[in-house]
Amino acid sequence: MVTAGTPEAFETIHGVAGPLDWLCLAPHPDDAEIGAGGTLIRLARAGRTVGILELSRGERGTQGTPDVRVAECARAAAIMGLTWRGQLGLPDGELRDTLDGAHALASVVRAVRPRVLVVPHHHDRHPDHFGSYHLTKRAVHLAQLAKADLPGEPHRVGRVLLYQGNADITPNVLVDVEAVQDTWEAAILAHQSQFSGAAISETVTPEIVERRRARLTYWGTLARVRYAEAFEADSALLVDPLAL
Repeated sequence: MVTAGTPEAFETIHGVAGPLDWLCLAPHPDDAEIGAGGTLIRLARAGRTVGILELSRGERGTQGTPDVRVAECARAAAIMGLTWRGQLGLPDGELRDTLDGAHALASVVRAVRPRVLVVPHHHDRHPDHFGSYHLTKRAVHLAQLAKADLPGEPHRVGRVLLYQGNADITPNVLVDVEAVQDTWEAAILAHQSQFSGAAISETVTPEIVERRRARLTYWGTLARVRYAEAFEADSALLVDPLAL
């Protein structure tokens, strides 16, 4: 399904586009599973409406093809229990803060109206990851403006969280993901084109689960649980001291 309008068109590859509690933005297929998959699975199991939007189709990746990777994304979405998964189709390797890209992304934000948006951290070696962060900042701003030249009704995202990519971060939010480890692993390995065969990088490798679980173990140690995913809130969190 392709929603009409250019450059606002996006493709739905799983579910039906509609209001979401949480939306995770991924520069490429599999980034969301690696960086935030356990949290997304926990939310879906709890009955929240959860989605993923790939900003690109990963067409310049060494392994796989766009068609293969779309099929892998759809399989992973079903494993995770996602409400919706879509792809924006911006050019792989060129994700950055542009007005056209921000308009396209803001249109999706208005279409699916997430309460919480999860985006790549700007501390990352990959240009597409930190470019996605800066693109998202502009898109979130545009989506809420009543006079922006965009389809749909204005929407204000309530909270933005940043997830870890290929570089260290200093998180202020940790999520216990021990109970969903088997599903998280299955969702990652659904991207078979990337995680079988020869290792291409520290991310595109058959050792991906082992390597990322080491991070989950580290963050879990700090949180006094077995495995935890790490996030940084993009603005201050208001905490009820009675809940501490």
